[in-house]
Amino acid sequence: MAKSEGGEKVVCTNKTARRDYAIGETFEAGIALVGTEVKALREGKADLKDSFARVQDDEVFLHDVNISPYTFGNRANHNPMRVRKLLLHKREIRKLYGKSREKGFTLIPLRMYFKRGKIKVELGIARGKKYVDRREDIKRREDERDMERALRKRNRG
Repeated sequence: MAKSEGGEKVVCTNKTARRDYAIGETFEAGIALVGTEVKALREGKADLKDSFARVQDDEVFLHDVNISPYTFGNRANHNPMRVRKLLLHKREIRKLYGKSREKGFTLIPLRMYFKRGKIKVELGIARGKKYVDRREDIKRREDERDMERALRKRNRG
């Protein structure tokens, strides 16, 4: 687990989210978990790859998040791929519902972290990037690296 700003301990991040999606607004949500899931998350055993959130009946649920079974768990261990409820305020749920109904938008979990002993999920309202957009991002990143390299070289010599 890596430390983040504000005393947060990051459990896992969705590495492909920012590559494949243009992230708009973000929300912090609590998550309803069972006992061995919390212990597994303290061990850093979670994967947000290919996961998404969906608004159903005025509630938000997290789908396809893999929280591996707790190492020292027994037969009462949790189901690793179960659907988990996210805890948000009613006005946030309404906003997410409205945005997720728009064409091209989806709800993607960006990272999972501990904040004051509670597990939080950072949700982003995302729009899928086209292949061309990804290529432009790569080109921009390479150009920035080249400029940084040139500046360092000029400052040394």
